[in-house]
Amino acid sequence: MIYGLHCAVSVSDMQKSLKFYRDLLGMEVIMELDMEDDRIGLVIGEKEAKCRIVHLSSGSAFLELFQYVQPPGKNSAWKMKQYDVGITHIGLEVTGFHELLKKLEQHNITFLGKPVEFRPGVWVAYFRGPDGEVCEIRERNNFKK
Repeated sequence: MIYGLHCAVSVSDMQKSLKFYRDLLGMEVIMELDMEDDRIGLVIGEKEAKCRIVHLSSGSAFLELFQYVQPPGKNSAWKMKQYDVGITHIGLEVTGFHELLKKLEQHNITFLGKPVEFRPGVWVAYFRGPDGEVCEIRERNNFKK
């Protein structure tokens, strides 16, 4: 039985990504780990892989950031469209949608389009993270916790 879900993002610059997810979006760092032994290589099937991992959380959201030191990765995120096949965005459930939207705009965050009220009380906006990864904020005002 699945009892949880998390998302992982490979990043080019851990500090830049922490400024975005921790400082701007308000997530909390709950774990940091340098993988310099062979464990990550065994898991991903790349013998010489080395990386830094940071776990962030906020409410029930859990995000895993990876910065690979070896092998160096390439950034394809800026080219990916929401209709391409594969994982297309990181969805974040929020409160204070419009206030967060203004904060993101003040930090010159790149939006894919405009904020939309999909149905009564449900607001959605898509924007780019530091490496071009797409994030979604969604507020459901009629949602009961």
